[in-house]
Amino acid sequence: QVQLVESGGGSVQAGGSLSLSCAGSGFIFKFSTMAWYRQAPGKQRELVANIGSGGSTNYASSAKGRFTISRDNAKNTMFLQMNSLKPEDTGVYYCNLNNGIREFWGQGTLVTVSS
Repeated sequence: QVQLVESGGGSVQAGGSLSLSCAGSGFIFKFSTMAWYRQAPGKQRELVANIGSGGSTNYASSAKGRFTISRDNAKNTMFLQMNSLKPEDTGVYYCNLNNGIREFWGQGTLVTVSS
């Protein structure tokens, strides 16, 4: 079955950096479009960035210029490098796979940015 396991969350001060990872299994990772979403306290889950099977990327306006999404197909892993973090980046970050039939989610990893 599909499994998505995030890691790398934590607490950091504003202006700092964090790197998240998502390890996928149970599906053909290299052919899959993957994404990072986040959910801030009291808010709806929102797209942060996605990456296609060929490596094309798309970012939310809030993430452009600060976050970088990437993937290592040999390791079935997706990454999110987050720089210049702001308090409003605080939330639970989720790994997402949409295979065109249904969506799959990881358990999430908490990122807390203090001012």
